[in-house]
Amino acid sequence: MILATAATAATGSGGFDILYPLKWVIELILVEFHNLFTLLGMAGDSGFTWVAAVAGLVVVVRAALIPLFVKQIVSQRNMAILQPEIAKLQKKYKGKNDPESRQNFAREQMALYKTHKANPMSSCFPLLVQMPVFFSLYSVLSAAQQDKAGVGFLTKVLANSFANATVFGAPLKATFLTSPETSVKIVAAVMIIFMTVSQFITQQQLMAKNQNPAIQNSQYMQTQKIMLYVFPIIFIFSGLNFPLGVMTYWLVSNIWTMGQQFLVIRNMPTEGSKAFHERQARLERKGKLLAIQPESVTDVVEDAKSTQRSQPVSKARAKKQTK
Repeated sequence: MILATAATAATGSGGFDILYPLKWVIELILVEFHNLFTLLGMAGDSGFTWVAAVAGLVVVVRAALIPLFVKQIVSQRNMAILQPEIAKLQKKYKGKNDPESRQNFAREQMALYKTHKANPMSSCFPLLVQMPVFFSLYSVLSAAQQDKAGVGFLTKVLANSFANATVFGAPLKATFLTSPETSVKIVAAVMIIFMTVSQFITQQQLMAKNQNPAIQNSQYMQTQKIMLYVFPIIFIFSGLNFPLGVMTYWLVSNIWTMGQQFLVIRNMPTEGSKAFHERQARLERKGKLLAIQPESVTDVVEDAKSTQRSQPVSKARAKKQTK
């Protein structure tokens, strides 16, 4: 409901729509995927055709967000590495509640984040960046409900087709709260459950498999535990007020996130985490870990030799060596 209100507020007074450019792009992608699936033989007015078009929109948006996702992973790892320093800082200012101490603590903490290129809210970035997409899609469907064309490629005919297309008897424009139809409530409830579960699993696998046990009691992990339960609650309350077409985007996006994170944790785990030890075991079984280790050891030995301090040589010994 909160997100739906924000989506409505995105259109300013006097008819100025701050989401106009984004809605234009979304309509372009949505209509082109709809045309593609129609060309492949799917019915143009079918809800499954429009669901497939929305899934295509998810693929395009999430593919564009891959660089941001990589930055998110790097920032999260830096946050994990930073936890011992944060713990020292908290110990340093423990019991000091005067304004000057709080300011110094905040300043030193921000300096650590900046030095290590870490951000405690990095896990929220992909979701926050997608918020304008949710709002734009919500606005497009809201206009279609009122028998209005979109701002660009979504003509009045296509808008009506999108809004009134049904999946298991439930129109994509319908919401759980506003529709009295049983089919809508069932489909919406199932989608909300899958959205909530997929979000919970995504956050849970990050905490259970990709965190170093040494930071389990850190403030960073406490924040992650809070997010584990806060985000599913947001999905539940927002999902009740979102049209099924918008929830389709959200659900497919969650599934993408879950799969993407699974692959990252499996192939690029945080050092010292459960996933890291599992990957080491897999590499050892395949014989790849043994092939990598000797080279690493050699590099360490060579580095150690190169960093050894040269002993001073006396003048007499130096003359003797030159003879």
